[in-house]
Amino acid sequence: MNSMRIIEDIRTVFSEDPAARSFLEVLTCYPGLHAVWLHRVSHRLWTLGLRLPARLLSQIGRALTGIEIHPGATIGRRFFIDHGMGVVIGETTEIGDDVLMYQGVVMGGTSLEKKKRHPTVGNKVVIGAGAIVLGAIVIGDHARIGAGSVVLKDVPRDTTVFGIPAKARDGGIGEAAQLDHNKLFDVCGEEIKVLRAEVDELKKKLAD
Repeated sequence: MNSMRIIEDIRTVFSEDPAARSFLEVLTCYPGLHAVWLHRVSHRLWTLGLRLPARLLSQIGRALTGIEIHPGATIGRRFFIDHGMGVVIGETTEIGDDVLMYQGVVMGGTSLEKKKRHPTVGNKVVIGAGAIVLGAIVIGDHARIGAGSVVLKDVPRDTTVFGIPAKARDGGIGEAAQLDHNKLFDVCGEEIKVLRAEVDELKKKLAD
């Protein structure tokens, strides 16, 4: 890692987290930052064919930060994991530049075959806390994934999705200053509305 990239990473924390107050605090108290730095080293070892040392280093990073990033994953610049505990990023995951990810996110696979089986995430994507993104799907640039959502299909660029399974319920992306990962779809509420409508229809038929 060169010093310019380290400074860039620290500046990213300040731009993405309003709770960041000082250089020393960011340097010492942000496990998401430490996990990314350790991943860069382990990924370099992985690409050199030093697979076991790469995995061992990634496991050390997991123990220290609570964040598991497979050394085979490819991650772009200015990637920031806020809080971070419980994040899992699988081997064939590809993440673009300026991606913001919160705690509990899983970038998982849906196949046992030795091929591309994890998500590809574009640039400037926000992935909310506890979201699960599964399979070799593509998350387009500027997309936002709501907290707690389960994403099983491609997400077009400039789209906010949320729910289980995740869908674009209220149109596209919001204002640039808004994270939009708090928009959760009330599955139970919607089902109750449907049931009420059916009950009202049955009452009307019985009355007739």
